[in-house]
Amino acid sequence: MGFKTIAISGAVLGTLLIGAGSAAAAAASSVKEQQFADLTNAKWAEDGIHYMAHRGTVAGYGNGTFKPEGLVTRAQAVTFLVRELYPDKMAKAGQTYKDVPRTHPFYIEIAVAAEMGLAGGFPDGSFHPDDPISRAETAAILSRAYQLKSGTQQVSLSDTITHWAAAPIAIMSSNGLIGGYADQTYRPDRPVTRAEYAVFMARVIRFERAAAIHSHDWDKLISYMTVSEQVGQMLMPDIRQWNGQVTTTVNEGIRDQLHNQDLGGLIVFDKNIVDAKQLTTLTHDLQAEAGDIPLFLSTDQEGGVIERIPGGTNLPGQMALGATGDAKLAEAAGKLTGEELKALGLQLNFAPDLDINSNPDNPIIGIRSFGVAPDLVTRLGLSTMKGLKESDVIAAVKHFPGHGDTAVDSHLGLPVLNYDRERLDAVELKPFRAAIDSGVEMIMTAHIAFPAVDNERVTSLKDGSSIPLPATLSKKVLTGMLRGELGYKGVIISDAFTMNAIAEHFGENKSVERAVAAGVDIILMPQNIEGAHQTLVEAVKSGRLSASSIHASVKRILELKSKYGLFDQSESLTSQLAALKTVIGSPEHRTVEREIAARAVTLLVGRDKVHPDLIHPGDRVVIAAADEGQANQLKEQLLYVASSLELQVDTVLIKPGQASEALQLLAKADYVITASYQFRNVASEFNWSDTQTIINELNGQKKRYTLLSLGNPYELLYVHNVQSSLAVYGKQEPNTAAAIRVLIGQKEALGTLPVKLEP
Repeated sequence: MGFKTIAISGAVLGTLLIGAGSAAAAAASSVKEQQFADLTNAKWAEDGIHYMAHRGTVAGYGNGTFKPEGLVTRAQAVTFLVRELYPDKMAKAGQTYKDVPRTHPFYIEIAVAAEMGLAGGFPDGSFHPDDPISRAETAAILSRAYQLKSGTQQVSLSDTITHWAAAPIAIMSSNGLIGGYADQTYRPDRPVTRAEYAVFMARVIRFERAAAIHSHDWDKLISYMTVSEQVGQMLMPDIRQWNGQVTTTVNEGIRDQLHNQDLGGLIVFDKNIVDAKQLTTLTHDLQAEAGDIPLFLSTDQEGGVIERIPGGTNLPGQMALGATGDAKLAEAAGKLTGEELKALGLQLNFAPDLDINSNPDNPIIGIRSFGVAPDLVTRLGLSTMKGLKESDVIAAVKHFPGHGDTAVDSHLGLPVLNYDRERLDAVELKPFRAAIDSGVEMIMTAHIAFPAVDNERVTSLKDGSSIPLPATLSKKVLTGMLRGELGYKGVIISDAFTMNAIAEHFGENKSVERAVAAGVDIILMPQNIEGAHQTLVEAVKSGRLSASSIHASVKRILELKSKYGLFDQSESLTSQLAALKTVIGSPEHRTVEREIAARAVTLLVGRDKVHPDLIHPGDRVVIAAADEGQANQLKEQLLYVASSLELQVDTVLIKPGQASEALQLLAKADYVITASYQFRNVASEFNWSDTQTIINELNGQKKRYTLLSLGNPYELLYVHNVQSSLAVYGKQEPNTAAAIRVLIGQKEALGTLPVKLEP
């Protein structure tokens, strides 16, 4: 915006040039909110004083004093406006006014105001910097500085009708920004106190922010956001603990983080969750604490092994969906997941996982992936996205450019994918490209290096070695490839900064700055929230990060929050809690859960190539598992589902390296279910010898049995001569219950293995 000249009162202020542009777009850094001890008699102004102090516009006198009853001088009034409009502007050298020496405490601000046409002096070349400013002058300066228009409120002030400032006073009062006294006077020539000036400015800024939000003018809103607020929108920490206690309510620690770092979002983990009522209350209270810009409240709800919804529908997981091959089921899974998340007050889901799990040794993706075929992952991934969007929940697909073909967990180290670009395009990038074409609105980066795209190497802080740059920190990957080549225009969020792939090698503060410079819009889970925030503030102020790039990131974030109705939240907590009973774990959702689980059960091997060995009526069944809880779960389900078969069911715990000790009990069985679970480790390094020992013994005794794969379905790569085996892709109750029904002959194994069983 430009400037315009307005005559306020030549005898008092001369000609002022009022800047109508950015209001503290690059305002003060994040400092802990000042606490003033002398506001006892100014409680009415306390909120406005603290608001303006947090913006860095007003300050105290030290020792906890603000002096609220002190008068605001012309110099101070100009200084407050300069701090809002031109906080980083340096004045040119030279004399400005004859009565403003260089030793004046506000010389620089007055010089900036003069240079930028913000305020003019008197005809004799003076400025009268230490004269108090009146209520009329304040109304005139603020109404014109922020280009306010007349509002709808009718206010009658008897002593302003013929006053020179009648028009600006009327504009301010008609918008509810100033008020009169009980006798319907305004007393326009009365000098303004520090408390009053802070309140006037706070009201105007909040009014303008509200107007920008109402009109969805995000550029205007950003112009009223401080640098602290802008970079705060780009941080999404976790809140699992505070002072050694799990966080399940809004506590002092959360309040401090929200306000001191001006946070734009939070991620919720299982430690934050007691039950649906508690979680809904927590998310409601967090939004109430956030202020005029709502929070992104997010979680990881992939289904299967990664689930957060308390008492909700426990979907069988992405690889189970891959085994069904059914896009309609994937869409239904996304939709019901979104409905339950939204009921809990969560609007952002870090799912679906678009990684192609082509490496059996992948220790972290595995059953979290739909499978090995790019076309399958693409088709089911897009359907899951569609379902989430139908529920007004944001899908954040992950982990770009692809985490499926690694043998290193990026939580623990830095994986490197050494394929050429042709392979990346054909496999890893295929589902992400399709997601972008389908309008995906958030993409999570992977802490994985792709030398074919970016071959830059840096020195590791961990051991001094030369290491490749991970995608999260690579401008070539994020800005060059993702935004440039693939044309992505949505929000980029990093994977967690607590992961060793970043934390050990690069140092958090440098990594945070480098990630944002590379193109990341939101930093997920910085370990040191205050340090990450301050790093970004200083980087913007120093010019290491451009204000325009931060503006672009924040605008993308605000637009997405608006698109999903976060600025329109008005539902009461009472109505939110009442709705939980009809949404969380509803009968309709449970039906989808069971259908996915039933259709996912896959025959890995059978003596007749069609069926596993079946349990017969009256059988003595022994369930062998490495986990007692898993064994008992299978036993309870078998007794419940097969109650008419009059089975005798026992369990035996297979301790590592001690499988032979269970053989005596297995010898007495008519049928054995040996449960296998492999996840979060490298399959080729897993201890398969216990499973092989059991299989060899069962084959030798010609027993009926089934090797039940509950995790990554790669057992047959390492365990040989298996005669009967099923894969269910998860150890949750829906998965195992579906397996039991196949083993007793109630259902057929209809799934198709979505990965390859080859080394």
